[in-house]
Amino acid sequence: MPTLWGTHYTRNELMQRIGRLEQVAGVRLVTRDDGMERGVRVLEFRTGSGFSFDVLVDRAMDIGRCEQGGRAIGWQSATGFIAPWYFEPEELGWLRGFGGGLLTTCGMEHALFMAEDTAAHYNYPPKVTERFGLHGRVSYLPATLSGYGAQWDGDECTLWAKGEIAQAAVFGETLVLRRKVEAKVGEDRLRIHDEVTNAGWAPTPHMYLYHVNIGFPALDDGAELLVPASKPTPRGDHAVEGYRQFHGPTANYVEQVTEHDVAAEADGSVPVAVVNRTAGFGAYEVFNRNQLPFHFIWRMLGQGTYVVGIEPSTNRTSGRLPARESGELIVLAPGETRQYDLELGALVGDEAIGMFAARVGGVSR
Repeated sequence: MPTLWGTHYTRNELMQRIGRLEQVAGVRLVTRDDGMERGVRVLEFRTGSGFSFDVLVDRAMDIGRCEQGGRAIGWQSATGFIAPWYFEPEELGWLRGFGGGLLTTCGMEHALFMAEDTAAHYNYPPKVTERFGLHGRVSYLPATLSGYGAQWDGDECTLWAKGEIAQAAVFGETLVLRRKVEAKVGEDRLRIHDEVTNAGWAPTPHMYLYHVNIGFPALDDGAELLVPASKPTPRGDHAVEGYRQFHGPTANYVEQVTEHDVAAEADGSVPVAVVNRTAGFGAYEVFNRNQLPFHFIWRMLGQGTYVVGIEPSTNRTSGRLPARESGELIVLAPGETRQYDLELGALVGDEAIGMFAARVGGVSR
């Protein structure tokens, strides 16, 4: 049953005290109407615990603003959550609309750095190869909204939204992402369930990455990374010693990406968090290693661009072409579906941080 302000309520007890659920929690559809964000539909979730977040319907149903008790969990960039028609797909153009938020999805046919790869499987002679920009197209695609609302099951109430995101081209990929976002009334977390299907007739490469962006105040001087990992390996020329410890914003900082081997709980779950013990506040993710076998840390501790990415992925940081050469590149057969699950939430207070740290520490490495 929901716990609101320290008190447990049955459905009957709660509804006697309010005119409708929206008095304490709910989902509201709004449309932004100014600047580069004009026209972007947003589902505003409030769980009643102080946990609230935005589902960006026209940006692949990614998670934009997210906060607990007025304190932000996700980082937001200077670009804002721009409308999808401003997408620049070439090379690093993706960064022109990388608004951050708690979650930016990368894929579906490509993720990570730019690459040029064969397009022979599409059987169109003028298209021998295809050039892929940074992190693919999916985060700039609008969803067809299937529905949203609140669903009671006994004394439990779940806020939910469902949508479908299609990525298609003539003589190209036909991929469909079906996404469900859920959050229970009274809780400080949300869950995402994704299904990616090859709805076309050609075998199609598939890459997928959850770009989870943790910002201030969960990230600050003295914050730390909690992760059951070993064998840290840098992407590029930087040290990995101390990569789990964070400092304040630094002028002229150059991003650092570290890949590591993550251990999992018995069911494949991997718990990861960025915690600020001084503030008694943190943010976490739980993903499944059976679905997303690789994980890396994006440290970008600059001024303004002050963010740590905790990023589960289908692929190593080396990217598409090395994955093809090693046999690790996923190719979806016509009609084939891959499923992905992700939990994101807040850690409030020393007890919550301590319990999550114990969970991480209990995972065998």
